[in-house]
Amino acid sequence: MKPHWLSISFLAALLSPDAQALQIKRDTPRDEPQYGVNYFDQKINHFPDDERFTRSPLSNGTFKQRYYFDASYYKPGGPVYLYISGETSGPSRFSNLQTGIIQILMEATSGLGVILENRYYGESYPFNTSTTDELLFLTTNQTIADNAYFARNAVFPGISGDLTAPSTPWILYGGSLAGAQTALSIKVHGDVLYGGIASSAPIQVYVGYPEWYRPIQKYAPQDCVARINKIVDNFDMLISTKKTAAVNQFKALFGLEVLTDHRDFAAAIADPIGNPGFYHSNTWQELNWNSTYGSRNFFYFCSNVTDIDAPEEITQVDYALANFTNGEPWGTQNASFWANTQNSATRSYLYTSCVEQGAYIDAPKEGPTLLSRVVTTEYEQQWCRWAFPPGSGSYNAIPAAPDTGAYNSFGGFNLRAARLAFIDGDQDVWNGLCYHSELAPPRAQSSDLHPELLITGAGHHWDSYGIKHVDAEPQFVREAHNWEIRTVRRWLRDFDEWKGAKGT
Repeated sequence: MKPHWLSISFLAALLSPDAQALQIKRDTPRDEPQYGVNYFDQKINHFPDDERFTRSPLSNGTFKQRYYFDASYYKPGGPVYLYISGETSGPSRFSNLQTGIIQILMEATSGLGVILENRYYGESYPFNTSTTDELLFLTTNQTIADNAYFARNAVFPGISGDLTAPSTPWILYGGSLAGAQTALSIKVHGDVLYGGIASSAPIQVYVGYPEWYRPIQKYAPQDCVARINKIVDNFDMLISTKKTAAVNQFKALFGLEVLTDHRDFAAAIADPIGNPGFYHSNTWQELNWNSTYGSRNFFYFCSNVTDIDAPEEITQVDYALANFTNGEPWGTQNASFWANTQNSATRSYLYTSCVEQGAYIDAPKEGPTLLSRVVTTEYEQQWCRWAFPPGSGSYNAIPAAPDTGAYNSFGGFNLRAARLAFIDGDQDVWNGLCYHSELAPPRAQSSDLHPELLITGAGHHWDSYGIKHVDAEPQFVREAHNWEIRTVRRWLRDFDEWKGAKGT
């Protein structure tokens, strides 16, 4: 039926050279004061007794790790809030000190906020390049050890007194991958780090993660979802029945006939929704309650897909392949790119995915899908082989598939620690890997020592954003922030007892 196929023409329009007229670009964050950069001498290797690392001649020494801090609200005796910057640069996280969750907590408790740039991101690289051997020290264990070592030794120029842990309460916050690193830091180094809030934290991983699309299937406009599902079904039918002419004609509608690999094409046209690896559009994941940092591009895309008043030159495309569908109208792989050893966030993130995190976004095996079924975990695993081919390292080699067992060995869905809070959004594409996942076991009731909160109608770590006026925020975000303030204040009330028990 025509309503099912109307969307293909608008997908084509959206991805065409004229597509900018159909999109609104992400807003530029507000102009706030910047922070001076500081450098910390971080250990390259925190595990001198682990042969995995010591067999490399690169395991000795230190590297310069960037950090930034804000003492605007600090009063002697206040806590230190360590924001884990995750898979991006430190400066890209400044908003969290200025108006976001760290600002909220600093103001509420007279604390100091600090952003520590993750190893192998921003400008905090141990080496000048990122060869397979040089990436040996990019592991979850090394990263969370950075946080503890920094907390024990950090200096804040211009601030008098010793603010190091564990004599001072250090409370971590991170969202997404940084949320998982927050949780694992508290789990492993809870004798140093007093507490943490893990937001949208993937604590259980699998090699493949088709559940990424589940919230979109459930919560996105259903006429948009239905049209895209139908497009994918018919494209996959053409592939499975080997109708080569129809497939090529279909690709030409988008000007993408150069993509001979069907998976590249499938990933390209899924970009506005979210596709495997490194998509370029603002997708469902980039939706945000705060218009300063979010983007509504996903909804603009769906509006185009479902436009019932489209001009004739667009709607006529719906019938272009009707002869291949019993009269019904139709609604890159680059090895040298991946092999580039220059330092980059893309290469660092890919490495950790290949080694231990997995979570490759692939199409579901059953039921409707927004991503073509030609995309399997092998699609992304191939990038690993191109980026870190066998024999490319003398002391390091990636496994044939991600060793998710090593990552999940921290506890997976059962991970818990004293003063570790989990907060998630029920419409987050990554929630299937988080504390509140539908795949997780039944949860005990929240407590002061093990608090948890699921934000209704929220996406990916929405609580990390703020507007410097909590009472003016949307109700569920407002109450999440109030919950975080209460949680931290309860923890701080018991700090002296914890400190005394440690004898520090």
